[in-house]
Amino acid sequence: MLREISAGGVVVRKSPQGWEIAVIEPRREPDSSDKTSTGDKKRHKQVLALPKGLVDSGEKPEATAVREVREETGIQAAKIAKLTDIKYVYVRTWSDKQRVFKIVTFYLLRYESGDIDDISPEMRIEVKQAAWIPLEDAKHKLTYKGERDVVRLAQQYLESQPLEA
Repeated sequence: MLREISAGGVVVRKSPQGWEIAVIEPRREPDSSDKTSTGDKKRHKQVLALPKGLVDSGEKPEATAVREVREETGIQAAKIAKLTDIKYVYVRTWSDKQRVFKIVTFYLLRYESGDIDDISPEMRIEVKQAAWIPLEDAKHKLTYKGERDVVRLAQQYLESQPLEA
């Protein structure tokens, strides 16, 4: 089984309504199962995820998390703390149908600068949009259970070690 090592971030910023996090809507690959029996396109539920990506050779995971956040959301963030590693298996649906064992290290990051969704045209291949959502809503809006668990850890961290806005 193939292995992938990735890193990503829960980027937080304080708004007048409370903490917000940066999320992405990945661009979905159309496939033959995207059509109904009448040939119409199927409607897909919106997928919301945390920004993350593969660790490049010689790169430290925390640097990957900061880079991927910048590339996928358009914002600059700084590491606060490591949250956890999540592990799962997925099947590459876009190419060779191989099973892949993936480990993603997630960090809690603080927003520093930039405009959300100000991403390069090249990244639009991967990311449909990036947005801020209330931290409180993330545990219901994020698509993947592992990432919802990561957000709960971020919330616990912020409650136990309050950050300056």
